[in-house]
Amino acid sequence: MKKHSTIHGEGSFLSFVISNSKNRRLLWILLGAVTLEFILFKLLYPYPSLFSDSYSYIFAAAIHADVNIWPIGYSKFLQFFPLFTRSTFLLVGFQYFFLELSALCFFYTILYFYDLGKISRRILMGFLFFNPLLIYVSNYITSDTLFIGLSLLWVTQLIWIIQRPHPSQILLQGVLLLLAFTVRYNAMYYPLIAAFAFLISAHRPVWKVLGLLAGPLLIIPFIIYSSNAARDLTGTAQFPLLGGWQWGNNALYIREYIDVQDADLPTPETVKLDHLAQDFFRTVPPDQRDLPNYVANYFFRNANAPLRKYMHLNYPARDEYSNLVRWGKSSVVYGDYGKTLIRQHPGAFAQHFILVNTKNYFLPPLEQLKVYNMGLDSIWERGRSWFNLPTVHVSAATPYLQEPLLLIFPPLFAGLNLFFLVAIGSLLTSQPVSLSQGFVRTVLLIGCLLALNFGFSVFANIIVIRYQIFPLLQFLTFGLVIWEKAVAGHRKTVLQTEQSTDTQLYKLS
Repeated sequence: MKKHSTIHGEGSFLSFVISNSKNRRLLWILLGAVTLEFILFKLLYPYPSLFSDSYSYIFAAAIHADVNIWPIGYSKFLQFFPLFTRSTFLLVGFQYFFLELSALCFFYTILYFYDLGKISRRILMGFLFFNPLLIYVSNYITSDTLFIGLSLLWVTQLIWIIQRPHPSQILLQGVLLLLAFTVRYNAMYYPLIAAFAFLISAHRPVWKVLGLLAGPLLIIPFIIYSSNAARDLTGTAQFPLLGGWQWGNNALYIREYIDVQDADLPTPETVKLDHLAQDFFRTVPPDQRDLPNYVANYFFRNANAPLRKYMHLNYPARDEYSNLVRWGKSSVVYGDYGKTLIRQHPGAFAQHFILVNTKNYFLPPLEQLKVYNMGLDSIWERGRSWFNLPTVHVSAATPYLQEPLLLIFPPLFAGLNLFFLVAIGSLLTSQPVSLSQGFVRTVLLIGCLLALNFGFSVFANIIVIRYQIFPLLQFLTFGLVIWEKAVAGHRKTVLQTEQSTDTQLYKLS
């Protein structure tokens, strides 16, 4: 396979991108391509796509909330963006180009430090710059695009920390980590990965210590601020505001399989909730709930489920603000309930939630990406007024095209998990080739990142394809990088075998 010429981390990165004529020409081609893609896409989808989470983000932005049922960072972004414009075209454009520019930084960093053959480069370019999944997710009013872009910039910075350490990286990666943390709580395990990157890097000890502390020192004030905002809203300090809902939802997946007495529960409120849970499992037939095939958030979403019933019975809502308050107040009860059941019945939790969620992990559902704008030809008044649209009616060339286009990505995600593992196995069993310390350390880092993502996803989170886009890109990228090293190792083995055979034949002759 013909290799692309790189300088393996020697010399200026800017020179590698700009001064190298091939790389500069490729940069202009990619920028032109993603721009053309965006224009064509917006001709087909002139309006953004919204769903229930979108309106929650918009409401929090409208009232300048400091805490919300979802991470507050994206609402703050929506609150800030109208200082310049309320154009949905420009908002979606900003999301899309931020994601693609982040992908460019990541892409050229990979080319700079690692040899990739022509086929691998083209595959990676296709996934980063010609991928319908990325442009569709950018058209949604949700935090996904910002989180993916920030995560790509953050992991790019971690690669530089390992390959080319410099003190300026400490603050930069800390700020990127904080921003990612404010828009999606999937970043909760990111500080561990950043700490590992600094530990295995060639930084001087003092810079390693500062690198280990940078992320927590930036994140902890945000957590304290958010907890205090939650206390002002609900009377109880909690972080995240919806964390109790997640604990309660996860625990209810095991409730019908375990024996729970009132005395086992910590508060009278959790006893009331448990009675509602018993009624639910007694009166709703299994085929009407179908929990194993639901996307692990049934008790979040279903209006007749115990969590929703308890909230409606105990915390009536008069308006949108009081609705936010009751989500937060009920979360306290659900957290106590869920943690108690899971702590008392870890085996049942492993069998009836973690195993179910593991299946979702390897085949993450398209969920909201199945159809444009929930299949509706209108948006809620809240969305119309926020974006100053003349009407609530929206249109698209076809609201149902995206499902057949994106249907390949759930099984592809499973395949890339396998490809990554096969690539590592192949490298370990091949003839050793020249592997730099930076390469080995980066592979260890990415392996830990993907392992922690798996653990966090199946243990504590709902799993849908838009939450797994960043890991999908890492599986693909480093699967290709590792695979090419493995192929080089196997070729070395074949070459040495042939040379040994030739030598033996020569001696015999």
